[in-house]
This record gives sequence, C-alpha cells and structure tokens, in this order.
Amino acid sequence: MGIGIGIFLLVVGAVLTFAIQTTVEGVNLDMVGYIFMAAGVLSLLLGLVMNTQRTNTTHREVVDRGAGADARRRDGY
Repeated sequence: MGIGIGIFLLVVGAVLTFAIQTTVEGVNLDMVGYIFMAAGVLSLLLGLVMNTQRTNTTHREVVDRGAGADARRRDGY
C-alpha cells in the first residue's frame, strides 16, 4: 500500500508543480507540489524497505512436548 500512495503523491505533486499555472492567494502551489513529491519519494522508500524486511522474515513453530499435545506457539526471527 505504501508504494501506491507514494506513486500517487509523486503524480499529484508533479501536476501541482509543473502543470497548473493558476495562482491561489496565500498558497504557493509550486511549494505544495514539491512537498507532495518529497512525501511520495519518502513513502516509496519506506514501502520498499518494509517489503524487503517482510520477505526476509522467517518463522518457526515450537512444540512444547511437556505441556500437552495442543501447546504450540510461533516464534519469529
């Protein structure tokens, strides 16, 4: 989900910065566009890092033989 939001913010920021030529009193649309693009890049990077960590995570199942047959838990590494 982070990658999609990052791409969306990049596109909206680029449109605000480069495509819209109107002026709004009290709001600098170019600066808002640059802020959106920076947030989009940050979101893309965080999304890629989180996906990389998610694929490298392993789990193992531990069975406690002394507590009974149904005593199972999962430990993450």
